[in-house]
Amino acid sequence: MAQLRAVSCSAVPLYSHGTNNSQRCHSYPNNCLKSSSSLQKIGFRFSIFCGHPIIQHIPCQKSCSRIRVVQSLPADEHSNPSGTVEEFVLKNEEATLSGKTDSFGQNGSGKRGKLNKVVLAYSGGLDTSVIVPWLRENYGCKVVCFTADVGQGVMEIDGLEKKAKASGASQLVVKDLKEEFVRDYIFPCLRAGAVYERKYLLGTSMARPVIAKAMVDVSKEVGADAVSHGCTGKGNDQVRFELTFFALNPELKVVAPWREWEIQGREDAIEYARKHNIPVPVSKRSIYSRDRNLWHLSHEGDVLEDPANEPKKDMYMLTIDPEDAPNQSEYVEIGIVSGLPVSVNGKERTPASLLSELNQIGGRHGIGRIDMVENRLVGMKSRGVYETPGGTILHTAARELESLTLDRETIQMKDMIALKYAELVYAGRWFDPLRESMDAFMEKITETTTGSVLLKLYKGSVTVASRRSPNSLYREDISSFENGSIYNQADAAGFIQLYGLPMRVRAMLKEGV
Repeated sequence: MAQLRAVSCSAVPLYSHGTNNSQRCHSYPNNCLKSSSSLQKIGFRFSIFCGHPIIQHIPCQKSCSRIRVVQSLPADEHSNPSGTVEEFVLKNEEATLSGKTDSFGQNGSGKRGKLNKVVLAYSGGLDTSVIVPWLRENYGCKVVCFTADVGQGVMEIDGLEKKAKASGASQLVVKDLKEEFVRDYIFPCLRAGAVYERKYLLGTSMARPVIAKAMVDVSKEVGADAVSHGCTGKGNDQVRFELTFFALNPELKVVAPWREWEIQGREDAIEYARKHNIPVPVSKRSIYSRDRNLWHLSHEGDVLEDPANEPKKDMYMLTIDPEDAPNQSEYVEIGIVSGLPVSVNGKERTPASLLSELNQIGGRHGIGRIDMVENRLVGMKSRGVYETPGGTILHTAARELESLTLDRETIQMKDMIALKYAELVYAGRWFDPLRESMDAFMEKITETTTGSVLLKLYKGSVTVASRRSPNSLYREDISSFENGSIYNQADAAGFIQLYGLPMRVRAMLKEGV
């Protein structure tokens, strides 16, 4: 039958007995036990023994009188928000009768098994708010919500702790990963020239492994035995998260609710939240599915699902419409050392602050809009629109500086490897030894890619104004149309004879010569 599990307040020991005659001791202040009438109404007797308050269960014929106290409170586990034992018991009794508490077993196990503690990738939106009670109900576990700050904006982080605890989480962990994200993930991809299917600069693809890595770290810190995410079973992100989990801690269990639960859509999620007394974010629902970080902002859904539809003008958030951009062009100089950006207009910046500044500059000129149909890892095609203002500026600058510092064979090899590099990142294989080996190659061949590039921004376009490098392979005295001592134009005749020999032999065969 029922057993009352009270949460400690402070000083006086309180003993509670269930029908199995088990006994537990908790401390409560004297003023917590003002009367026993409320307890008697719900099947408990209050008495004093040797100066100690006793709560004893009275068997009841009605099954509805059982009390199920939530094991992990939304607020601090060791507090009693209502202030008295009677209020605490009655509050949970009323919640049970109305069906608003989680359906935990009395031994703490869930409907689908038992986990100790789960670290959940948490955004505070409807999906992850519902996942918290779902995990507790189905796995009988504590839930630690984790939010990574990768530059998605202050508005998406404010108030998350209150939301998480209201959903039933035991705690919320927020980590600022912006510098790590740009330095250790974005810049290596930039140096490699990684672009997926000719257009996509891998904004979401690069963010998932840094978030998943932090989740693995947090799971170790809090002693969690599992991790969870809110990715659907149709997207790429589920793969990116889970491959990182596998690579960094193969013993962690992974729970993916969208692949397990009966919830089919937004209305089902709202209904589940209502039944479990979980506050639903009260905001106007966006018609687009968006993902934002310091590198980009992606848009999917609604009219974009038909590739024949032009994106709506009011959809964009980071960049102004090029038609409405200033009529005056703006110049920006990017300083690069060994293939990595270090300064803007002569001023050194940290990786995150550099990118943030370029986002502002590029955004006001409508730079970095990409509309593409891509092949998802799971097999289907999808259409997305991406805004990557700062990234587009940096990508252009890096490639232009390489035109000075890398020879033809190196550029060709680098471009070939960059295709596979981008594919690995897109597929979530960031911690794959192959990508790490490719990264070592990229780091080596860009050792001399140091210098500056001056770019001209105007109504959505980025053009090169100048390139400079102390390691430039461009020699004006050789490339000039004037004759010089190093390059003898007469030497070209013999080169052409040898280089064109296979074509000449083939033609001779065809003509019977």
